[in-house]
Amino acid sequence: MCSFFYFCGMEYGICNVSIAPLRADSAHRSEIVSQVLFGETFEILEYSEDWVRIMTTFDGYEGWISKLQYVNLSSEDGLQLISAKATTTRAVVTNALKENDNSTVLLPFGVTLPFYNGADCKIGDVTYQIPSIGDLNDLTETAYSFLNTPYLWGGRTHFGVDCSGYAQAVLRTQGITLKRDAHLQASQGSVVDFLQSAQLGDLAFFDNPEGRITHVGIMLDNQSIIHASGRVKIDRIDDQGIFAADQKKYTHKLRIIKRFL
Repeated sequence: MCSFFYFCGMEYGICNVSIAPLRADSAHRSEIVSQVLFGETFEILEYSEDWVRIMTTFDGYEGWISKLQYVNLSSEDGLQLISAKATTTRAVVTNALKENDNSTVLLPFGVTLPFYNGADCKIGDVTYQIPSIGDLNDLTETAYSFLNTPYLWGGRTHFGVDCSGYAQAVLRTQGITLKRDAHLQASQGSVVDFLQSAQLGDLAFFDNPEGRITHVGIMLDNQSIIHASGRVKIDRIDDQGIFAADQKKYTHKLRIIKRFL
């Protein structure tokens, strides 16, 4: 019988750098559509000279990653990672020490620590000492920790985040796995019928003039929302949508509210 990770020609890899850009095409000049974080695994779909096309196992997102920013997973490691409960960092930045050369790797919030034993983790033949994973677990505290983080298309960390990456990162600490893009996330969860019924942790989705969902934010209560637009900020929301205080106008038209918690 074939193993789970290498059957029918399927191959898997794991990111071994802090943040790897996931691009729309196999070129450094290509658009960054998302990011693959340290310790995240993916299926390898296609090879080119310096790139591989992948599908992430966390949220099923596809794109191209540099061959220099991952290592292949063995069948044994892959099976163990799939069956084990993932440990993720809960600090804005975590210092990890590479034992093979005593260099430091700065890990952003929410990275996966493969084979974590409470003191270190391991990718391939390299062991990383992790003194602490941090304690950002509370939804409100986690959401507020991103305040003023600059908007970055495809971003997923405190160094730059887009609206759906922000929602994904915060709700992941609550055990919720969201898809990557806002319109995909809107297909998940259960509908909240009225804005007045919205509560902390609900997601509000907003559409453009063509009716396509293009934005998402996290409800703090039924009158305020925290979201990534220029930067992560808190704005007022009503039945019309988001009223941006800094612009003194409505900027996003409310489409639907979903509950996940």
